[in-house]
Amino acid sequence: MNYRSPLAALSICIALGAVAQTPGANEPIKVFLQGTSAAELSALVESQGGTVTHNLHIIDAVGAMLTPNQLEKVLASGQVGRFFDDLSLSETPEEPDKEGETDCKLHGSVQLDINKQDIHWLIYNKDQNPARLERLTLSWPSQFGRIEQITLGDQILDPKLLASVGESTALIELEQLPADSSLLLNGNQRLGIHFSDSPGQPVQQRDFEVKASFAGDCSVELIPGYDDNHENFHYNAAAGVDALHLNGVTGKGITVAVIDSGLWEDPALSRDTAGQPRIVARYDAITNTTSGEVFDASGHGTHMTSVLAHNGAVTRNGVATGTFKGVAPDVNLVAVKAFDVEGQGDFLDIVRAIQWVVDNRKTYDIRVLNLSFAARPRWHYWQDPINQAVMQAWADGITVVAAAGNEGPELMTIGSPGNLPYVITVGAITDSWTPADRDDDYIPDFSSRGPTPSAHIKPDLVAPGGHMTGLTRPGSTLTLEHPEYILRTGEFVMTGSSQATALVSGVVALLLQLKPDLTPDDVKCMLLTSAEPAINSDGLLAYSPFQQGHGYLNATRAVTLGEIGCGNAELDIDREISGIEHSEGPAIIDKDGKASLPGLSEMVSPEPAAKGMSKTRKWGVKAHIERQNPPPANTTSPLKTPPFDWMQLYLEERNKIESLSRQDPG
Repeated sequence: MNYRSPLAALSICIALGAVAQTPGANEPIKVFLQGTSAAELSALVESQGGTVTHNLHIIDAVGAMLTPNQLEKVLASGQVGRFFDDLSLSETPEEPDKEGETDCKLHGSVQLDINKQDIHWLIYNKDQNPARLERLTLSWPSQFGRIEQITLGDQILDPKLLASVGESTALIELEQLPADSSLLLNGNQRLGIHFSDSPGQPVQQRDFEVKASFAGDCSVELIPGYDDNHENFHYNAAAGVDALHLNGVTGKGITVAVIDSGLWEDPALSRDTAGQPRIVARYDAITNTTSGEVFDASGHGTHMTSVLAHNGAVTRNGVATGTFKGVAPDVNLVAVKAFDVEGQGDFLDIVRAIQWVVDNRKTYDIRVLNLSFAARPRWHYWQDPINQAVMQAWADGITVVAAAGNEGPELMTIGSPGNLPYVITVGAITDSWTPADRDDDYIPDFSSRGPTPSAHIKPDLVAPGGHMTGLTRPGSTLTLEHPEYILRTGEFVMTGSSQATALVSGVVALLLQLKPDLTPDDVKCMLLTSAEPAINSDGLLAYSPFQQGHGYLNATRAVTLGEIGCGNAELDIDREISGIEHSEGPAIIDKDGKASLPGLSEMVSPEPAAKGMSKTRKWGVKAHIERQNPPPANTTSPLKTPPFDWMQLYLEERNKIESLSRQDPG
């Protein structure tokens, strides 16, 4: 649905009274001004003695420093259609698990140290007060025998508490211990367990279960981890990228711009798989400079770039497999800094960053723009200055990939610029630490849900974003605040829709390498028509479109089954940019005040999707049709006409693949 709204982009004007509250009548304040021309606004500001800080010609706006008196005269000129002085935009770096989030300040390392008869697990207490250990729940491989000693730092657990502990499992209660026998966690200490025997064969972290519960209902639990996390980051296999790597599709010749907190120029990121330099440009939007490195104090931008472009080879037992750790390890990179040490940014800097990318797109042949940040929308999508700049990037041929945000599980939590209907908006999925089994892949609670305030269905798709391994700068804010997520080999593990976004940006680069003539709309169509929805055994969707969009990203399917011609087919970006009309999506608000779609209750299974292993959920039409646990034959659907003909889609996909297999590779 489209509706006309002439000059809507200039329709909001914040009252001058908001400015009068700032201390000091003559103290300059930073403001955003928008009109018909950035040049005219610059001249106006300077004529009143103000200073232009940001020339944002891409959206006919400026950022300026003006005193309240100067601002009053500028606004009285009639040349300003819109202004405001709240210029903050924060992107708090994602933490690896928001589910079950509490005020607990205890965290366990992502890695367990296993050495013969001993295991050690580092636990971090980020509170100034010591934490009193009250309970240990343990399980371990039987070949380790019995527990002989438990330590916390240099404290030794009373051996009497181990007398009744058997083999393989233990529940050790410490609540009733006298104060002088309690185990206290001060700062960062290792929980050590010494066993009676040494196993004769290798064991993995996932073979152990450790949960340490402390006073105040605060506990830490050992994650399963990957068996070979340094050799293989695993998300490329989950996203169907490995097959493209094996066929030489690595993003070579495609330039991706990453607007974030900067870049640590480690050789794995600054060079391609042949060891050649591939950072073609650097721009600091905060200082408006292009000389020198864009130092990444936060670490967030480096991690995004690592997911997207890490040039390291995936190995198995030290032998290269022919695939790579980054999604597009041979792309050219443009590193753009717009966020500071805390991961916070002034939206004027972000608009200037996008503007610089658009202005220099031909110089560096920029085809993809990664925006791994999200802020709560403050305006209609077309009134958001960042979205206005992003629309221009899309119109000028740059495929923009944006994060859905990490504000789930509530509906209508999609962030900006992911709320822009034109871009590819990405939610997150997690593999539950089992990369070979998709039956436990699920959408975690943190991933933001649609619809957008303008009723558009978002996210567009979901992609791996759970516990993503990559590089970040040592000593960055992320590593200092979250040392528990640093692997022994130096990599850093993060979770969020930001990581999922970087992965999708890499996949876009792979598609453009194969088909350089694709438009942004074509790319979007290919990704969405090939995504694999989560389907319940009853034939209904396991997640609503507001949660999964079109489904699980798959790069191989995008190449073989992706279609063109459907991307933003009902939208007109030229009329959008000119302010002639804006789009409203199909979502509705039902009688209970909840977001819905026409016929949504008939599309989505009433059975809640499991968080983890599911006996009913399958990802993709093929997996659903070929499932080994179909519903009983005598089960009848309450619907007279099922909403989805999965069998027909299955046959169409199979026929297309068979047709492609018969084509001459030349």
